[in-house]
Amino acid sequence: MSLLDRIDTICLRVSDVEKASGWYQSLLGFEESFIGDHYRILSIGHSEMPLTIEEGEVSESHNKVYPIFFSKDIENTYNVLKENGVTVSELQSDDVNKFFDFYDLDGNKLQVCYWA
Repeated sequence: MSLLDRIDTICLRVSDVEKASGWYQSLLGFEESFIGDHYRILSIGHSEMPLTIEEGEVSESHNKVYPIFFSKDIENTYNVLKENGVTVSELQSDDVNKFFDFYDLDGNKLQVCYWA
């Protein structure tokens, strides 16, 4: 059985989330499906996987695209990865999500989230 349920979204960093959201909507026809603090989730046509744009530092070293996986049991997923020596951030929570980052063998950032 897989530790993760699915890829939930792909995340891009942008310098101005409102301006970027407008660009994706007007130019590409994406639709805002969720507005969060400093991020937007954009629906893409009939695709089940949205694009998340997150406001932050945009530079060559900080502008990496990374997948966000979904786990129904995020605490177990976090513990299993940590117990197996995987580098993980702290398990965080906001008003909507629980999430944490982890890194593969090459240092690529990956993220796991849970939302109800």
